[in-house]
Amino acid sequence: MTAGGPVLAGQKPAVGFDPYADHVTASSIRFLYALNPLAKLAAPLPAMALLVFVRDAATPAAFLALSYAILLVGVSFTRRLVILLIAIPLAAAAIGLGFALWTDPAKVDQSVVIWQIGSWMLYGGALEVGLATGLRIAAIVALALIAGMSTTGPDAVRASVQQLRVPYRIGYTALAAFRFVPRFGYELEVIRQAHRVRGTHGGRGPFSAVGRWFGYVVPLMAGAIRHAERVALAMDARAFGAYPDRTERHLVPFRARDVVFIGSFLIASAAIFTVLFPWGL
Repeated sequence: MTAGGPVLAGQKPAVGFDPYADHVTASSIRFLYALNPLAKLAAPLPAMALLVFVRDAATPAAFLALSYAILLVGVSFTRRLVILLIAIPLAAAAIGLGFALWTDPAKVDQSVVIWQIGSWMLYGGALEVGLATGLRIAAIVALALIAGMSTTGPDAVRASVQQLRVPYRIGYTALAAFRFVPRFGYELEVIRQAHRVRGTHGGRGPFSAVGRWFGYVVPLMAGAIRHAERVALAMDARAFGAYPDRTERHLVPFRARDVVFIGSFLIASAAIFTVLFPWGL
C-alpha cells in the first residue's frame, strides 16, 4: 500500500512503497483503502457510542445493514470478509438467545409464550429483549470493521502521529511491540518443525502436549530476547527518540474525501436515529 491509498491493479508501487504494510490489490471502487484511518475511525464512533443506550431492534438492524453495505462496496471481497459477514449474524442470534434465557420474566411482556418446559416458559418479550441486545452488539462490531478491514497498523500509527500529534516515541514503539506477535508465531512454527525433525514430539495425549509446550518455552524466549535486542539496536542506530520530531517517509494525508466520508456517515447516522428515535418521548 502506498502512502496515498491501495496499490491498484496494474499499477506500479510509488516511491513511498511500504514493505512492512499489508498490501491490498483493489480496484478504485474499493474506496475505504484510500481514506485516512482516522476518518474511518471517527465516522462510526458517535453511532457506536449511541448504540450502547438504545433498546430497540430496528436501530441496530439499520446500522448493521449500513455497515454491511459499506463493507461490501468499500473493501475487497475476501474469504475473511465472507466469514465475518456470516459469523456476525450467527453470533448475534446466539447472544440474543442467551440473553433471552437470562432475562427476568417478571420484567418483560408475558402475552406470548415461545417455549415451555414444565413450569418454565420463554416469553416473547424476553426473546425480543435478547435479540435486540444481540443486534446491538453485532451492529457495534460491524461498525468497527469499517476501519478494521481496510486499515493497516503502520498507517494507523502514522495517521495518529501526523494528524493527532501523538508522540512518535509512543506510536512507533507500540507498533514495534505489536509486530512481535507475528514474529512469535513464525518462530514457534520453526521450533515445532525442528522438534518433529529430531523426533522429540513426545508422543500423543494431553500430558505429552503439555510437555511439548514446555519444550517450546526456552527456545521461544531466547528467540524473543534476540529479536528484542536487534530491534533496540536498530532503533538506536537510527537515533530513535533523540529529537522531538521525526521526518516521515510515508505520509498519510487527511484529504477532502475524508471530510466527505465523515460528513456523509454522520448525516446517515443522524437520519437513522431521527426516523427510528429509539429512546421514546
